[in-house]
Amino acid sequence: MSNQSILRITRELSEIQRGPDLSLAVACRDIDVRNVRALIIGPPDTPYEFGFFEFAVKFTKDYPTKAPAVNAITTNLGRTRFNPNIYAAGRVCLSILGTWRGERGEEWSSAQGLESILISIQSLMSQNPYENEPGFEDAKTDYDKKNQEAYVAKIRHETLRISIIDRLEDYLGINREKTPGVVSVYDAEEDYQSSGTDAPFEPFKDLCMRRFLWYYDSYLLAIETESQKHKDGDRFEKMPFEGPGNTMDGSFQYTSLKSRLQGIYEKLNQEMESWALEGQIAVQKEISIASNLQRQFEQIVEYYKSNDGVALDLKLVDKNPFVWQLVLFGRPMTNLDGGMFRIRIHLSPKFPDVLPRIKFETPIFHHRVSKDGILCYDPTRKDDLKSHIEAIIEAVEEESPAYDPRTLVNPEAAKLFWGTPEEKKLYNRKLRRSVQESTEF
Repeated sequence: MSNQSILRITRELSEIQRGPDLSLAVACRDIDVRNVRALIIGPPDTPYEFGFFEFAVKFTKDYPTKAPAVNAITTNLGRTRFNPNIYAAGRVCLSILGTWRGERGEEWSSAQGLESILISIQSLMSQNPYENEPGFEDAKTDYDKKNQEAYVAKIRHETLRISIIDRLEDYLGINREKTPGVVSVYDAEEDYQSSGTDAPFEPFKDLCMRRFLWYYDSYLLAIETESQKHKDGDRFEKMPFEGPGNTMDGSFQYTSLKSRLQGIYEKLNQEMESWALEGQIAVQKEISIASNLQRQFEQIVEYYKSNDGVALDLKLVDKNPFVWQLVLFGRPMTNLDGGMFRIRIHLSPKFPDVLPRIKFETPIFHHRVSKDGILCYDPTRKDDLKSHIEAIIEAVEEESPAYDPRTLVNPEAAKLFWGTPEEKKLYNRKLRRSVQESTEF
């Protein structure tokens, strides 16, 4: 592969990794930039909502003259077709990739790149993917409408089961029993042969764990809503365009999914709590990460002593550099005015490969804070804890953020915050009430 091609790929990967789009992630092994993994997080308000869909992207020496080859990995070991354009065998049908005949001007050009490919794939994950099948674009009969509802219903179920629950259980080593009507498990190494090594490549493991905590309430809400419509054991409807080896078979099992989802959440919290003990051992053994975190803590404390713009208090819990206690005082003349919020920052001995878990100990009604206190925030520099502190403060204090449904981790609060003027007033009242009660907590 030419140096220009490698430089182009490297630049594109860096731009996506540094970019603001929370729904895309990319990674590659250091030894082989030609073989890239990409993760697309399912768009909100679709049956793919907050699912984790992984793809293998292979660049040839002709890139960017020729498009890379893209294969879906999240296919339940080749058993599940998640979209008319995303086949169970991994094939992704898009005119931009040359895998589907499109209209003039839709074909690949060197002006396009990896991000445009991923956005095109993401656009397939629509509210009504039934219409993606050629010949069904304008399907309006009662028969088609019934099929559309059935197709959306089973995609939503399998998004939760395969792309989220199976994946997280594999990450956490949770053994699961087979459920009637449900087949096999997600395998993050499917079809990845190019590296020449047997070592697992799981570049999105920590990202998916953190996002699971963000979206846990949304997952639960989806299960509660859908379980009212579909009884356990009801079989999925087969679509007219599905054939042998390229379908989505199975049955609804929402009771099981809810139990498994709750088990994952509990296991993630246990893992987070275990970091404190691991951290103490790292301190005793004088491992470099312990010194690194201690030094960053001291530097941040000194920085905020001279920063009059933010009122906060930062301490180590039990003198452990792996557990920080942040007390944030509400800024005057804002909705947080008069509030005092205790925030626990849990740090892994694997930081920065594993990013901090941030949890509000003081209850707050906020569209960026889940009911259990999980904060949705995105630091500019992942390896700099000062950047994390700044991002935490910004996420909580910002009163007029740009709308981004991927940051709305509290469904009730988000609905009010982005709703009608009357709903926004109700949101502010609920937020102010939690602010007033924060000093009594």
